[in-house]
Amino acid sequence: MSENIAGKVIVITGASSGLGQAAARRLGADGAKLMLGARRVDRLKALAAELDLPEEAAVETDVTDAQQINALVNGAVKTHGRIDVIINNAGLMPHSPLERGKIEDWDRMIDVNIKGVLYGIAAALPHMTRQKSGHIINVSSVAGHKVGKNNAVYCATKTAVRVLSEGLRQEVKPHNIRTTIISPGAVQSELPQSVTEADVAAGIADFYEKFAIPPDSFARMVAFAVQQPEDVDVNEILFRPTAQEL
Repeated sequence: MSENIAGKVIVITGASSGLGQAAARRLGADGAKLMLGARRVDRLKALAAELDLPEEAAVETDVTDAQQINALVNGAVKTHGRIDVIINNAGLMPHSPLERGKIEDWDRMIDVNIKGVLYGIAAALPHMTRQKSGHIINVSSVAGHKVGKNNAVYCATKTAVRVLSEGLRQEVKPHNIRTTIISPGAVQSELPQSVTEADVAAGIADFYEKFAIPPDSFARMVAFAVQQPEDVDVNEILFRPTAQEL
């Protein structure tokens, strides 16, 4: 599985837990040179130590701040001379019925789930265009394909990620850059903890307890896309727990 991964410079946002953490562990084991970003710098540094990464590989990063993502990406380029892959993984999922008017939650989702992805693209793209190579992986969700009650805004943000990624795919063809959208179903992570409405949170917790699969399932999807030969562009991966109906 490590073929075409070893030696690649890979930047991961939201790397301190869940999907990002699992991807870091998998790609690190396969020999990638990692640059990890997240807000919880203590957990990030612990992960970097676990993976035997240098201290500068753990960078406190709030994806809603374009300058911080620029610093994360530029740090990778400064350290390693290039960036081969960016995984725009950071996300929030505070589900609620629209009638409750959870405007603060809506704003947070838009800022992290959409703007955070855009800022990651904006930071990486100039380097990849100059290199004439690179791979941008954006994390959407099954919710970017199916809309349900109590999650309309989350679904809208994840649909936006898919639309932006498809537009990006078409634009970067002249620069030999690959793009992948990964849309997970229920995967064990801290996403359910971002739900602020108690009744909705209880339902989500029950759903995840019944159906969620380990985060290494996501890491395997990332590794599959990254390891493909340079003339193969895996544009979209949609996966669920086998038992998940929605």
